[in-house]
Amino acid sequence: MSHPIRSRIASFGSGFPDRVMTNHDLEKIVDTSDQWISERTGIRERRILSEGENNSDIGAKACLQAIERAGIKAEDVDLIIGCTTTPDRWMPSLASTIQAKIGANKRTAAYDVLSACAGWMTGLQIADSFVRTGQYKNVLVVGSEALSRFLNWKDRTTCVLFGDGAAASLIQPCKAGDPGEILEVRVRADGRYGDHLDMPGGGSAMPPTLESVGAGQQFIRMNGQEIYKHAVRNMASICEEVLEAQGKTIDDVTWFVPHQANMRIIETVGKKINIPLERVALNVHKYGNTSAATVPTCFDEYVTNGTIKRGDLVLMTTFGGGLSWAGGLVRW
Repeated sequence: MSHPIRSRIASFGSGFPDRVMTNHDLEKIVDTSDQWISERTGIRERRILSEGENNSDIGAKACLQAIERAGIKAEDVDLIIGCTTTPDRWMPSLASTIQAKIGANKRTAAYDVLSACAGWMTGLQIADSFVRTGQYKNVLVVGSEALSRFLNWKDRTTCVLFGDGAAASLIQPCKAGDPGEILEVRVRADGRYGDHLDMPGGGSAMPPTLESVGAGQQFIRMNGQEIYKHAVRNMASICEEVLEAQGKTIDDVTWFVPHQANMRIIETVGKKINIPLERVALNVHKYGNTSAATVPTCFDEYVTNGTIKRGDLVLMTTFGGGLSWAGGLVRW
C-alpha cells in the first residue's frame, strides 16, 4: 500500500547585501534618532543594496546556498517561485532572472507570486501543493526584496522600518514524520483594506510618469495604526487556526517564527497566543522588515546556529499588504 506524498523543507539559504545602515546613519538623513527607532520598533540596523546590486543577486545567493545544503544541483530544480513586491523589472519575473543566474535549465518553471510580506508563505503553500501531487520534486521558494529602492527617505514613518534581504527554501517530497515536514500552511486575504499598505504608482492604474514619480507615488505608503490592528488580530487568529487543524496547542510549539515587522507587533501577537518571548525567534533588530524574506531568513538563522533542532515544532505567521496573512506549522 502506497503512502500519501507529503512535503518537507529540505534546506534554507539566505542572502543579504554587505552594506549595513544603522539607526545612527539614518539620523543623518531624516528627522529621527536611534532612541526613537529602537524604542518604537526594536530595529537597530538593516541591510541596504549597494549601487549596481539588485534583488536577483541576493535572491540567487540564497537559492544557491539552499541548493548546496540540500546536496542537489541547480539543474535538478523543477520550479522556482519568486516571492517579491520589488522585482528587478516588472518583466521578466524575478524567478526567471534568478533561474538564469543560478544556472538552472530551461525545463525549470519559474514565476513570481506577489503577496507582499506574506509572499514566502504563499509560495510555500503552492510548493507544498505541487509536491504532494507529484508534479514537482525540487521546488525553490525564494522570498527576496529590494525595499530600499521604493522608500521615501524623507518619511521617517516608513524608511526606518524596512531593509533588503532574501531567503530560499527547497521543498521536496517526503513521508509523514520525516524531518522538515510541512504540516499545515494556510493563507488569507482581505482586499477591502488594501489602501492601508500600498505602492500606488507604477502599475497600470497609475503608470510611471514625470508627474507621478515627482509626487513620490512609487514609494511605499502605510497607515501604521490600521496595519497594527489588522496584523495583530489576523496573525493571532491564523496561528490558532493552524494549531487547531493539526490538533495542537501553543504548549506543543517549540519555536514561534513570526513576521519581523517590529517588536511591538511581535510582542503583542505573542501575548495574544500566549507564547513567552523566550520561545519567539527574532532577527528584526539586525535586518528590520524585509517583507517576504522575514520568516525564512529568521527560520534559517535559528536552524543554522542550532537553536531550532530536529523534532522541534515550529509555528510561523506573517502579515502584509493586500491585506494578506498566513500561518504554518513545520515539524523540523
